[in-house]
Amino acid sequence: MADVDASAVDEVLDCFKRYRLRSKVEIDNLDNEFSCWQRFGGNLFNSDQENLEPEAGSVGWGMGVDRAGASAAHGNNSAPLVESDKETNEEHYLQWRVERGIAEGSTEIPKGDAIPLEYNLVGLNAISFDKGCYVGQELVARTHHRGVIRKRLLPMKFTDDNGRDMEQKVSPGSEVIDLSSNKKVGSVNTALGSCGMGLLKLEDAFKKSGNLRIKERVDVKVKVIRPDWWPAEWTRLHEQQTAAA
Repeated sequence: MADVDASAVDEVLDCFKRYRLRSKVEIDNLDNEFSCWQRFGGNLFNSDQENLEPEAGSVGWGMGVDRAGASAAHGNNSAPLVESDKETNEEHYLQWRVERGIAEGSTEIPKGDAIPLEYNLVGLNAISFDKGCYVGQELVARTHHRGVIRKRLLPMKFTDDNGRDMEQKVSPGSEVIDLSSNKKVGSVNTALGSCGMGLLKLEDAFKKSGNLRIKERVDVKVKVIRPDWWPAEWTRLHEQQTAAA
């Protein structure tokens, strides 16, 4: 069984059926028979790794109380607490995911356009370099082993110059610029309240100048966030590349 983004179901079914050839296999859409659930939240990295289930070795394993609510979407001052293992609104999951820079679906990971390494799929255990083949495998493997990734999907916070959240001021597709040079740094692909994520140039995203703004709304300041799950090796590589430049 495969979990597939709803917008791509028909295309995936056609592909599977095309390559079924003469195998006696039935391929159907079971959307009406099954539901997809996500268990999320908690601080995985401060927990006892030995006591976690094997599946918990990836981002999103719920435990404790998660403080990532949907307050930004509604303009509240504080996020509601979500009790562990209780059913909650899907918007809480969206807020949690955006704040951690975890893209999902063809809207956030453009089909035929996105480079898997730029969307952090290695750090999220979504790519194996020990098995395959798949379309683009050689390019992905070569780029991975060279270690030169100039852009990545990053979570961001939208504020004013005083650090106050700017709610509902940014829309997907907005350009992020360095105000001092007016140079494009990247673009926003998802926005929710005062949070968002987008593909940004690393050399500009982590500068300490604090000059990142939304092009059409220069009153909106962009604060780039390095998520908790970010591999330390990525930080070291970026620092080495910056020093060598």
